[in-house]
Amino acid sequence: MVTKSNMKGFYKQKKTGISKKKASPSASLGSKVTQSSPLISHAAPDLKDDYDEQEELLRQFDLNTAYGPCLGITRLARWERACRLGMDPPKQVETLLKGGKVRLDSLWDGRI
Repeated sequence: MVTKSNMKGFYKQKKTGISKKKASPSASLGSKVTQSSPLISHAAPDLKDDYDEQEELLRQFDLNTAYGPCLGITRLARWERACRLGMDPPKQVETLLKGGKVRLDSLWDGRI
């Protein structure tokens, strides 16, 4: 059983108004401590992937859950299923997929 004297040791009070010593910066003007180089240099980072506007449209179709799941099914089969179910998928997607110059597998194919 816990007594009153044991409770004070178990639940220690935290005192307010007492601040700990602030850590000084590791490198300041005139110090001999060197700083690590930044992860990105001053040049513009290349954030653009290797895909064009057509693939971007198809990726947006893959990410739109309104047309049902896209795992285990090709983009064209998913488009046709959405059309059969009356979901009105974009006609541009059908045109791209039937043109044959784009990937037929979804964005998630082989990743999950």
